[in-house]
Amino acid sequence: MSERSNSGRAMRWWRENRRLLAFLFLMLAFRSAWADWVSVPTGSMNPTIVDGDRVLVDKHVYGLRIPWTLTRLTHGRDPARGEIVVFDSPVDGTSLVKRVVGVPGDEVSYGEAGLCINGGCSNYSPGDARELDPLPATTRAWQPEVFRESGALPAHDVLRIPWRAAPGFGPVRVPEDSYLVMGDSRDNSADSRVFGFVPRRSIVGRATHVVLSFDRENFYLPRRGRYLEALE
Repeated sequence: MSERSNSGRAMRWWRENRRLLAFLFLMLAFRSAWADWVSVPTGSMNPTIVDGDRVLVDKHVYGLRIPWTLTRLTHGRDPARGEIVVFDSPVDGTSLVKRVVGVPGDEVSYGEAGLCINGGCSNYSPGDARELDPLPATTRAWQPEVFRESGALPAHDVLRIPWRAAPGFGPVRVPEDSYLVMGDSRDNSADSRVFGFVPRRSIVGRATHVVLSFDRENFYLPRRGRYLEALE
């Protein structure tokens, strides 16, 4: 086959597919730099986020980035206490979802009084036990308890597992350009208590909504009632 024939075929293929290729490129760039969704495979954010949730991530709120890089074109605003963020793990670079509990300069501790930030400790009240219903059977078998945490952070639900209560820490001072993050399942989360502070540049975006949720214990059927549910 001649070189001219190969070149002609390549040109025809390009003319026939260039719109599709341009669409795919723009879509992937949009998902990389502006907004995307991530799958949550673990229960570290129970009961706020359930195993199998797909959460929507606003990637430009903390600064618009060059697609497929951590280089920001704009600074955006800084993550705030209480926000749920997606970031690259300091250990292996995998995407993690946790809640910001300490911003630069904060003094944070966690112990018998619960979560304390800059000398002010959280208040805890019984949460809605119905929050346990979507959790996997293995998690419910641990007999977890739901509490409403407020005061030090905006009000949200947390999960406690009394028989495997995680050890406390602190007080620690959050360094500049870094954040302290924790999972809402306080006794079943590998977070800053394990891998330390998260650098600002590693934070990819803010998780805002549950887009879809698939129940792995029920043939991956969608869970009803978790469509476009806002995360608090």
